Amino acid sequence: MLAYSTYSEAGGVGKTTTAANLAVAHARAGLRPLVVPLDPQDGDLSRLFGVDTDRTESVDNLVRHMIRRPSGDFDDLVRTVEGVDIIPEHNMLSDLAEYLQREKDQAEAMGEAFGMHAQLLRVLREAGVPDKYDVLICDPPATEGPHLYNAIHATRSLIIPVEPSAKGRAAVEGLESLVAGLEDQLDVEVGVLAAVPIGFKNTRDQRTILDEIDYPIPEVIGERASLMEGCWMQQCSAFEYVREHRDRQREYEIETLAQFDRIARHIEQQGGIEAPNPPEPGDLEHEVLSV
Repeated sequence: MLAYSTYSEAGGVGKTTTAANLAVAHARAGLRPLVVPLDPQDGDLSRLFGVDTDRTESVDNLVRHMIRRPSGDFDDLVRTVEGVDIIPEHNMLSDLAEYLQREKDQAEAMGEAFGMHAQLLRVLREAGVPDKYDVLICDPPATEGPHLYNAIHATRSLIIPVEPSAKGRAAVEGLESLVAGLEDQLDVEVGVLAAVPIGFKNTRDQRTILDEIDYPIPEVIGERASLMEGCWMQQCSAFEYVREHRDRQREYEIETLAQFDRIARHIEQQGGIEAPNPPEPGDLEHEVLSV
């Protein structure tokens, strides 16, 4: 199973839309993706795909499973949109650190071990996710903490959306020390599958910044604010938005969809898996095989 987290220290760089569109690109190619968003903010992936309708504490959710107090089966958490399975975010994620620390304290009082940063991995393994799915994508928040640590522990690989600016440069420069720190803290190796520059306007400064990035850059995505804002308004991927909500197709938007398809193929190759039915990049008429 291919597994990765979309992550950037800088906020507002398109991390969540990148995760969503790559998940759909994997599904378009006949793979079965599971997306686990872990951001407690309202502007999260569950909101983007319109599956965040019930966040009351009485509802079973991922946090309950991570603290070993589920009130239902893991499979019942799953919602499916555009061929992508999603575990919706829940309000309990806001207090994940406190819930995990409380469970750790109780476990240690009983002489048991409880790895606070290994609970997502445990839940996924016990649910048989590596056997059921071809791709796992985690979308943690930008800030360090148990959300990020659990995502990294479960996936071991990163996709980095990059803002081609001085701010983005600083985020990429800080990533190496962050990855080294995560590897030491979690005792795992963390790899970077790709960096994805977003909002590129082909200025001299931006070209200089891209030249300084040491990670693989399969595609460079231009300024697509209108397209991405449309996705949030209609609660769908860029593929669905262009296909169903644009009155006419724009060549530069079709090219952006093709870029997401090509990035997905690059990531699959890096992860050692082969999609059974990859589309011609950007082909909106491609027939998706049921999985």
